[in-house]
Amino acid sequence: MSYDLEQENKEILARYKDLISNTYRTLDEENNKLIRKAFDIALDAHKDQRRKSGEPYIYHPIAVAKIVATEIGLGATSIACALLHDVIEDSDYTYEDLKKIFGEKIANIVNGLTKISIMNHQNISVQSENYRKLLLTLSEDFRVILIKIADRLHNMRTLESMAPDKQKKIASETVYIYAPMAHRLGLYNIKSELEDLSLKYNNPEVFNEITEKLELAKENRERYIDEFKKEASERLKEEGLNFTIKGRAKAISSIYRKMLKQGVSFEEVFDNYAIRIIYKSDAKNEKFLAWKIYSIVTDVYHSNPSRMRDWITQPRSTGYESLHLTVLGPDKKWIEVQIRSERMDEIAEKGVAAHYKYKEGYKQSSDDKNFERWVTEIRDVLEQQQDLSTSELLDNIKLNLYSKEVFVFTPKGEIKILPTNATALDFAFSVHSDLGMKCLGAKINGKLVPISYVLQNGDQVDILSSQNQKPKFDWLEFVVTSKAKSKIKGYLNSQKNQLVDEGKETLQRKLRHAKINFNDEEINKLQKFFNLKTSQELFLKFQTNELDASSLRKYIESKNVFNNLLSRFRKSPTKNTAYIEPKEQNLDMIVFGKDEEKLNYTYAKCCTVIPGDKIFGFITISEGIKVHSDNCPNAINLRAQYDYRVIPAKWVNAESFQNRVKIEIEGLDRMGMINDITAVISGSMGMDMKSMSIESNNGIFTGNINLEVKNKSQLEETFTKLKDINGVSRVRRLQS
Repeated sequence: MSYDLEQENKEILARYKDLISNTYRTLDEENNKLIRKAFDIALDAHKDQRRKSGEPYIYHPIAVAKIVATEIGLGATSIACALLHDVIEDSDYTYEDLKKIFGEKIANIVNGLTKISIMNHQNISVQSENYRKLLLTLSEDFRVILIKIADRLHNMRTLESMAPDKQKKIASETVYIYAPMAHRLGLYNIKSELEDLSLKYNNPEVFNEITEKLELAKENRERYIDEFKKEASERLKEEGLNFTIKGRAKAISSIYRKMLKQGVSFEEVFDNYAIRIIYKSDAKNEKFLAWKIYSIVTDVYHSNPSRMRDWITQPRSTGYESLHLTVLGPDKKWIEVQIRSERMDEIAEKGVAAHYKYKEGYKQSSDDKNFERWVTEIRDVLEQQQDLSTSELLDNIKLNLYSKEVFVFTPKGEIKILPTNATALDFAFSVHSDLGMKCLGAKINGKLVPISYVLQNGDQVDILSSQNQKPKFDWLEFVVTSKAKSKIKGYLNSQKNQLVDEGKETLQRKLRHAKINFNDEEINKLQKFFNLKTSQELFLKFQTNELDASSLRKYIESKNVFNNLLSRFRKSPTKNTAYIEPKEQNLDMIVFGKDEEKLNYTYAKCCTVIPGDKIFGFITISEGIKVHSDNCPNAINLRAQYDYRVIPAKWVNAESFQNRVKIEIEGLDRMGMINDITAVISGSMGMDMKSMSIESNNGIFTGNINLEVKNKSQLEETFTKLKDINGVSRVRRLQS
């Protein structure tokens, strides 16, 4: 392929100038020289490299640097590191080279980014250890993860050039790991965009449908927002306030989550967009003006008190501050209104990176403490939970990334922020580990309660303790914070370490006799095969003889089958062997891999699959190939953690087969409704209805129907006809 190098060089320079134009106002001459030096090194390092799209590779680090500068708001050091983030991995430049040219700080950040990048290229089966390394890198310098998030954002924005299977793998990993990271660091816009782009590749039909509907509703939305601005602005200007009012559609992924959670269509999600009032203020009057604007807005429009959220009096642990209220706006439609100062808005847009711009005149130290506390908790989890599986580790970490919060008070009136559903025991551990270990009970607002009591906003908590109290196994059933879990598990584990060591020695001996290496990868496979959560459980079962030599023989037999399957799909196809459907009608429905092979398979139990659905195969350790729907609730986790075991799958003879699905239908009850429903299903559609249950309550009916469906198009046509029945308000397919 030929390239116009002269034109590309002009474009590279133009993109660099665009980057600088967004930074020169805030950076001095020395910092701009640093950025130029980083650009020159990056340009030299990537001079002969191109992206999958065919573009010069240098476009990517420039774009990442621009995201770091404009969308995250970091300074010269981070911008330089963004330009250099792939230099060590992709060129002859070494860590020592960068250390000599730029100093230790920049070299360390780029080296951290290189480690994370290398982790992403490694076999995902060791993702647990890689994720620990990623989080440890974060705890050393949070700029590493901010730059990595910028890198991932640009990769997601330019994912079109990747193969479809790679798109799904990267999109799944993004929504599984990087979107929660962005959320916890306060990068809400970036978090939303990462989730939207992940949805675009993981579920394009849903993404395109919501996008089109938002575009169709754009004119009405803009007219509604203009009407709100007109009415509210008049009153706000009368008070001499300096403000702007913006309207925006909510994130596509956020709308989709509401549709799933509430079981409603797009049209039934009432708050698809929001209004933001941003005002100018000095530090002294900031809170006062927020409540003044709140008072004015609620004078103009009727508000819903149950949906009011005050994140100004008590900011979120990310530092987020804003007043949220829902009002009955123009045309008597509910709309969310967010009230925040310019400072609050920048922190809401740029997260933890923006805190450091507001040291003087604002009380921001609590935000920094919250961030440091979170990083400390991450370290605790990593240190205390070395033997966790990948999914357990991720679940524990993400608990601290995504959880909503409750605010409670110590006996002295100090505020503590804990995740929703935290208990009195979680509170005890948040005060001090020793207090948690010896916790007997608690007094909540002066009333004696058990340690399992779930805390509510505003509770005053006084912990009761005893030197004779010791952590118990059932404590793990009701604590939710990672600190409490890790400390309790640490204590319990210390009690059984001796037994674990004995079991480990037994297993080592048995593996040696079977001529199998004893290593982390093999232990992980054994855990999965025996359906155990930790390696400790595995060792204990060999210590107690629950697992023995015969158990090990079964594992070895399944391991041979598993390896044979994997090896077949790792090989590159040597010729085009596209599947040609024979005339016989007793064929398998699905073929697998690039060679479209017929293989034995079973359907996964976590989702309902019917012919015509988009599907994929997943190679299990002990049960062969399982077929999942692309919309399976576990699809993202499987692709994020075990992409090397995911294989392409397609239907070859869908029309000749039938499958059963369960649908839910609801609406206004009336005489003859059941007859109309059965007329559509059994009459016009000619479908076999296996079972039907209808319940009516106060004029509203809900029904579940099991159908034999030939293919997806038949099901969709049935849905259309059912929705046309007078009184039917909703029809949807249920996942089993």
